[in-house]
Amino acid sequence: MRLVMNEPVERMDRPYARRWWALLVLCLSLLIIVMANTALTVAAPDMTQDLGLSSADLQWVIDGYTVPYAALMLLLGAIGDKYSRRGALILGLVVFGGGAVAGSLVDSSTGVIAARAVMGVGAALIMPATLSLLAATFPRAERAKAIVLWTATAGLAIAAGPLVAGALLEHHGWSSTFLINVPIAALAIVGTLVLVPPSKAAHHNRIDYVGGLLSVVWIGSLVYMIIEGPHFGWGAKAVTAAVAAGAGLVLFVLWELRHPRPVVDVRRFAHRRFAGSNLAVALFFLAVFGAFYYLTQHLQFVLGYDALDTGVRMLPLAGAVFVGSALTGYLTPRIGMKFTVTAGMVGGTVALALLTRVDASSAYGDLVLPLVILGLAIGLALSPCTDAIMGAFPEAELGVGGAVNDTSLELGGSLGIAILGSVLAGSYSSHLADATAGSKLPAGALTTAQDSVGAGYAVAQGIGDKARALGEQAAQTANAEQAAQLKAQAGQLADGARQMADAVGSSFSDAVAHTSLVGAVILGVGTVLVAVLLPRKGRTESEAAAERESENGAAKRAGGEAEGRTRDQSGSGTGDETGAGTGGETGAGADTGTRAETGAGTRTGAETETETETGTGAEGGAGAGAEGAAGTGTRAAVGADAPVDAEVSSEETVSAGKTTR
Repeated sequence: MRLVMNEPVERMDRPYARRWWALLVLCLSLLIIVMANTALTVAAPDMTQDLGLSSADLQWVIDGYTVPYAALMLLLGAIGDKYSRRGALILGLVVFGGGAVAGSLVDSSTGVIAARAVMGVGAALIMPATLSLLAATFPRAERAKAIVLWTATAGLAIAAGPLVAGALLEHHGWSSTFLINVPIAALAIVGTLVLVPPSKAAHHNRIDYVGGLLSVVWIGSLVYMIIEGPHFGWGAKAVTAAVAAGAGLVLFVLWELRHPRPVVDVRRFAHRRFAGSNLAVALFFLAVFGAFYYLTQHLQFVLGYDALDTGVRMLPLAGAVFVGSALTGYLTPRIGMKFTVTAGMVGGTVALALLTRVDASSAYGDLVLPLVILGLAIGLALSPCTDAIMGAFPEAELGVGGAVNDTSLELGGSLGIAILGSVLAGSYSSHLADATAGSKLPAGALTTAQDSVGAGYAVAQGIGDKARALGEQAAQTANAEQAAQLKAQAGQLADGARQMADAVGSSFSDAVAHTSLVGAVILGVGTVLVAVLLPRKGRTESEAAAERESENGAAKRAGGEAEGRTRDQSGSGTGDETGAGTGGETGAGADTGTRAETGAGTRTGAETETETETGTGAEGGAGAGAEGAAGTGTRAAVGADAPVDAEVSSEETVSAGKTTR
């Protein structure tokens, strides 16, 4: 057995034998880049104390990872498609591991933010590469199952991050949450070389670098605006970012519509299945990341759990994700993705609605049911959406397809933390002001306490420390009258500290309930929109025709670069392809632009579905090399030398006696 896997998956004449082991490596790579964000929420208090981070510093320590991660994925996904998807994964793991090492060694906020940004660049290489390698390696009939496990891993990482970080913080400093990524990244690199076959687009034209750079500008500016505006105010930086995001998006869309080889064909967003799937992913992660943001704070500050205990108490969510993923793997092929995705989004809305019952008397038991329902909802909804998004892209653009899915995920998560985080902060501040009205708390102390729940408890602790100091002073005072006065003052301060702590806890609990209501409304409205957008079962005939026309238009543009290229379609080598608006091929003549079938069983015209019919390259029991009902077939050209220029099924397709893949 060869130590390093060197045979490209595109050259294999049958499905790769060790593809499930390869999936394990891809999931391991995904695990560390998702955990890098969720683990930091638990390590943040230790980092703040050790490095003296301000609230602004801490925000950018967390979000310095997100900006390059979201902004670079489309461009880096396209580069991986052209040159090497496996190479992009390995390079990403190296960059990610290097950033983790740097993050563990620095001793300033600037250094940590820079290290997190480097890790974000690595994650932007890793994330789309994992999905594109998965899609390239697995036959179409098995791809949905593989994506189920991929999305379940993402859900597991959300809950496992705090658990791993908590276990490390029991005996080590915050730097250990960076260093833990290094051996995992090294293991993933070795596993990639040994188990993951190389892959790249069989035919890929020049990369649209202008479109790629415009995507970096508008996505990066948008994420920066989402972070800066709600947290630090709508000053010059946030407004400038908003203008740059808007202008960049307009220029990006206009450029991509006119470019013959766009980095991503924005016309795909006119198709209901594709648009609905991306909207569902974005909305779901808006809700999940937002809820995760305030639930971890509630567990740590209000309920008093340490980092490890907080991680353990998030495990019901992780377990439920796997159950939901198993359910969607069984249900989606039978009842269609519209119903499983809608059911998952309804479940997520119900979970957030249940969190509106949280109050000062709530215990952990009141959170278990919402966590379980939220985990089931994640498992039900996400993998069908990811499968639909990836299925909309031809083989040459699998990296871009993964990047589109992951960009929707990151934008949704960033919006969730920004929107729900802002609602949480405003609600907490308002409730705390009401709860402390009429008290003798100094105005400066109240302002400090309103900054965050952690700051509120710090103010209460400071008052308690003063009470203890006065009590000790009273014990050492010889004058009985003075000692009595000091004791009375200490008692008043101690009562004030308890009242302040109670006010902070009740105010934050009320803020959690209010924020959950806002999140439930957003996700509920989004559920209706997604249910309207998604086709009832599979794609409608008109959508399939529109998508095929878009793909064939791209194929025509690419074919225009190779002047004089002809295709031997009839056996005599004289067949001719006109496209006629669809790029279809006939057995012995020009495409007429209507639905037609040749004797060899090829299928053309504006009504083309994603599956071909019986005959050469057909799907089903009557065709040679049939793929089965679960696969999306290929459009095969008749003739021994005819190229396959559309999306090729990952099952074997026999075209006039020639096996293609």
